[in-house]
Amino acid sequence: MVSPALLIGPAGPADFPRIAELTVGVYTDEDLVSAGYVPQLADVAGRADRAELLVARDPDGQIVGSVALVLDGDFGEVTESPDEAAFRMLVVDPAARGLGVGEALVRACLDRARAADRRRMVLSTGDRMRAAHRLYERMGFTRLPERDWTPVPGIDLRVYALAL
Repeated sequence: MVSPALLIGPAGPADFPRIAELTVGVYTDEDLVSAGYVPQLADVAGRADRAELLVARDPDGQIVGSVALVLDGDFGEVTESPDEAAFRMLVVDPAARGLGVGEALVRACLDRARAADRRRMVLSTGDRMRAAHRLYERMGFTRLPERDWTPVPGIDLRVYALAL
């Protein structure tokens, strides 16, 4: 259930420090990534150069979630054709879990990908991100095990897709 009080929209440079804090905090506190990946999580400006950054704001305007939507370019890594869009680094503030923040951000990505005439949304996710797996499956994403990949030794990523 998505809270109607959430506002989803583009992130601006003033939002980058909060996005970095939230992304690094959640991914490291929950032991979801290796230490070597932390600089990429913190590089919000670099993401903004290669993806559309979206944020979820609570009724007070505070950022409670973020995602990087990739419609084209080399930041998708998991995309294989111009018909595909991807999203990366989906994060929800632990204090806002259960409010539909993640679902609202994914739906915003799907809407934007459809508007850009993409035919499929793909994503990769770590084995330990079980709450994310449940969200994706509930939203209709299916596994593409033939496209699973290992960006660095010891980090295995699952690929999911949804036809748009």
